Amino acid sequence: MPSKPSKLRRHWADLTRGIHGWGKIAGGFLSSQHPLLAHIIPMRRCNLACKYCNEYDDVSKPVPTEVMFRRVDKLGNFGTSVITISGGEPLLHPDLDQIIRRIRQNGAVAGMITNGYLLVPDRIERLNRAGLEWLQISIDNVNPDDVSKKSLKVLDKKLQMLAEYATFHVNINSVVGGGVHNPGDALVIGKRAMELGFSSTIGIIHDGDGQLQPLGDEERRIYHEMKNLEKRSFSRINSFQDNIALGRPNQWRCRAGARYLYICEDGLVHYCSQQRGFPAIPLEKYTMDDIRREYLTEKSCAPHCTVSCVHQVSIFDFWRAPQRPAPAPTGSEAGGLVQIE
Repeated sequence: MPSKPSKLRRHWADLTRGIHGWGKIAGGFLSSQHPLLAHIIPMRRCNLACKYCNEYDDVSKPVPTEVMFRRVDKLGNFGTSVITISGGEPLLHPDLDQIIRRIRQNGAVAGMITNGYLLVPDRIERLNRAGLEWLQISIDNVNPDDVSKKSLKVLDKKLQMLAEYATFHVNINSVVGGGVHNPGDALVIGKRAMELGFSSTIGIIHDGDGQLQPLGDEERRIYHEMKNLEKRSFSRINSFQDNIALGRPNQWRCRAGARYLYICEDGLVHYCSQQRGFPAIPLEKYTMDDIRREYLTEKSCAPHCTVSCVHQVSIFDFWRAPQRPAPAPTGSEAGGLVQIE
């Protein structure tokens, strides 16, 4: 059993993480010529099968570590501010700690999104040593059901372990919409996160058929009460969700493909997890010309987009560089962007 970090160690981790993170934020405002956030997938396989999720399978092998190193290095060459490891379930990758270290060696903030099931004290300490700076777990309900097994009942012991052993920032994301049976669970989860010293956010998810529906009265009440708990988080640029809660479109400049990159397990750059196939260029061949083009390209899926991280990074450039519509597709590409969530 690893020893629990001292208060001094925690304070030092908070200080260095804050300096690193705020430096990256300042750089994002000063220059638009580099990605702010990249999600990179080392493992598509997952140990769970949540019904609303389309970002996993149960057969894929880990991406070879040397391949992941090359992808991280390419993102580092672009000057990417934050590189977040996602999945699938990234903790299934046997060399995850080495990948995190590679991210830090490239100067980026190292983050991870996990379902939390595989966390134990020793694994948390290894993440500390690797240099992980922030971690997010989405918890969908208080008790597991047929939609999701990511429940507070199952994961609360994991959260207690994180509170005791983690020196990185932890955010707990709860959800409403999309077939979640008990919207009040989001409030229970959010308050538990705050009680343990974590930040708390709320997301609005699509239903099992991939459709986004306006929230009902009770869901909206829970949503707004949860928003009041979000103030402690470092990623509070979520006002776009107010329109989503009402089923209304947002008018904004999506910078996916430029300020935000989603790199799938095959090494292709996509706009996001819900727009795989656009532009689908191998990362190794992605250039600054691609970044500049996508920065100025209007995305037809943007008005009804629910992808929080893309909204958040795009806010850095909302006042500059008006966008133009993408060139009309031809042949098999005709039909425009279609969100696959």
